[in-house]
Amino acid sequence: MSNAQPLLDVSGLTKHFPIKGGFPIKRTVGAVKAVDGLDFQVAEGEALGLVGESGCGKSTTGRLITRLLEPTGGKVSYRGQDITHAGRKALAPIRSEIQMIFQDPYASLNPRQTVGKIISGPMEINDINPAGGREKRVRELLEIVGLNPEHFNRFPHEFSGGQRQRIGVARALALEPKLIVADEPVSALDVSIQAQVVNLLQKVQQELGIAFVFIAHDLAVVRHFSQRVAVMYLGKIVEIADRDDLYGNPRHPYTRALLSAVPEATVDETPRERIRLQGDVPSPINPPSGCRFRTRCWKATDKCASEAPPLVQVEGNKPGHLTACHYPETDDTVPAPRLAKDPQPAA
Repeated sequence: MSNAQPLLDVSGLTKHFPIKGGFPIKRTVGAVKAVDGLDFQVAEGEALGLVGESGCGKSTTGRLITRLLEPTGGKVSYRGQDITHAGRKALAPIRSEIQMIFQDPYASLNPRQTVGKIISGPMEINDINPAGGREKRVRELLEIVGLNPEHFNRFPHEFSGGQRQRIGVARALALEPKLIVADEPVSALDVSIQAQVVNLLQKVQQELGIAFVFIAHDLAVVRHFSQRVAVMYLGKIVEIADRDDLYGNPRHPYTRALLSAVPEATVDETPRERIRLQGDVPSPINPPSGCRFRTRCWKATDKCASEAPPLVQVEGNKPGHLTACHYPETDDTVPAPRLAKDPQPAA
């Protein structure tokens, strides 16, 4: 990260969902600690990958950043402005600069609206009238995402899953945002078209200079797309680093276990040893004391139970490579997973 002010600065971000119980009066009896103290930054034009198992709080983090959810604690700053608890009026000028691409392309598009109406909707809400009119801009956006501009008047059910996700990308680009939160944008798609959508997002990111928070559980996709990667476990970031450094030199045991599980085609090489974690992910209602990964970690000691490790730079790490572990890994490098690019579709 440079010394310049980051586009997005997240500090101590927390989201606890209350659990109601008791009769006859419903009272708060506990909380689901979905996100429990995150610290990270995103620079202008940078792609930050956010990875982890299902239920670790990735999607909740994305909704907190875009202010679709109200944070319980912590701070979210955009361009130096605190938007953690900003009201509708204060958020209005920022809403257009922070957009989201949702996971399910079948549920995120209104089936009663045409593609033209869906993509022009954000422009109408924000009272934006581009040169040449909204319809011209929508047709340009359809062309940018690889769809036929003549499909302006079609409905979502007339498109495939991959095409619908491209419509979602076009809608996110309609207001020329500075930051896009992509919440597992390819996980609901067939493997055959995942790479095409990822390549499209990468092209958009590079050509338009848009910053991305790319949420996914597929480590190969994240490596292909992101410049930096943050690994989450049970509501906390356990490791964050430059992509090549994290994949080549994972220091947290959980990161190493994740990388060992990535399928890899080996012909002459010795297959990489798979690290099999014992037990299930603990409940976010009552997470373990100290290090949250300790109940499944082969290096855990009494110190791990009594003292939560801070997310800091440990000895031997490159600048910016932060790890939350009392006993960071020092083994040889782990071969990185690969994502094969699909051939470009014929014109």
